[in-house]
Amino acid sequence: MKAVRFHETGGPEVLRYEDIPDPTPGDGEVCVKLDAIGVNFIDTYQRAGAYKVELPNTAGGEGAGAIAALGPGVSDFAVGDRVAFNAGSGAYAEYTLIPAARLFRVPDGTPTKTAAATVLQGMTAHFLVHSAYPLQASETCLVHAGAGGVGLLLTQMAKMRGARVIATVSTEAKAELSRAAGADEVILYTQHDFVAEVDRIMDGEKLPVVYDSVGKSTFDGSIDCLAPRGVMVLYGQSSGAVPPVDPQLLNRKGSLFLTRPTMGDYIRTTEERDWRSGDIFRWVASGELDVRIGLELPLAEAAEAHRALAGRETTGKVLLIP
Repeated sequence: MKAVRFHETGGPEVLRYEDIPDPTPGDGEVCVKLDAIGVNFIDTYQRAGAYKVELPNTAGGEGAGAIAALGPGVSDFAVGDRVAFNAGSGAYAEYTLIPAARLFRVPDGTPTKTAAATVLQGMTAHFLVHSAYPLQASETCLVHAGAGGVGLLLTQMAKMRGARVIATVSTEAKAELSRAAGADEVILYTQHDFVAEVDRIMDGEKLPVVYDSVGKSTFDGSIDCLAPRGVMVLYGQSSGAVPPVDPQLLNRKGSLFLTRPTMGDYIRTTEERDWRSGDIFRWVASGELDVRIGLELPLAEAAEAHRALAGRETTGKVLLIP
């Protein structure tokens, strides 16, 4: 089968489109024939060496398709079932192996591409606004990268909870997408200082929470936007890793809280997995949640997908199609 692998870490050019053996599922595993593969920032971090993985490595951890084969001990699924996953490995391929316990059933009526575009970023947005900091009605939050895949979904979910959303974006075209998702205020950070703009919008009041996926270039400003006992939810580093932080900073800025959440810790139980995935697929089916697929590329062009994502040229979800 065809797959995209890297044998060394580095820039997008290290990704190779090559032939590898077809996979055979082991105990508790299924083999999924992929129809769509999600591209995420974590893929770029692993490729670049910021997150360590074994080499050579078949990139990717998210996708959706149909079950092609069952391993021993799998009884909850059948060949042909449509499934999605967000905590796998080796997804940049025509086929991949996934433990059956990590699969989500794709409901009838939900396109497979939509499932691939939703299962990681949608569940991320869900745990951010429901659990990492449970937004309350009438609260105001700041969402960085408001036109990105998570940003658009997070904005919609924050509005479902009755919150007010201030979003930051880089261009007017992205601002339009952010407003369409429900953002009450949109700041073009390329034209305005977002800290000053938040201060103006809030009439000098501070925020209870900032959701920040950008990292290095926004961290200090995000901290400055928070009210005493406010929560800094840092869930990405698209501009680079945040340098080491002196805990006294949180003291000086008002007894702030800093969290760096990861998906696995918010789907630790079957109940949590079912809650988050059930909400997301139900909202997609009802039209309450709009999933934007901003870019689709052939699997062979994975390097271009990484360049576009890292260059902040994309909006919504980026998919690779085998």
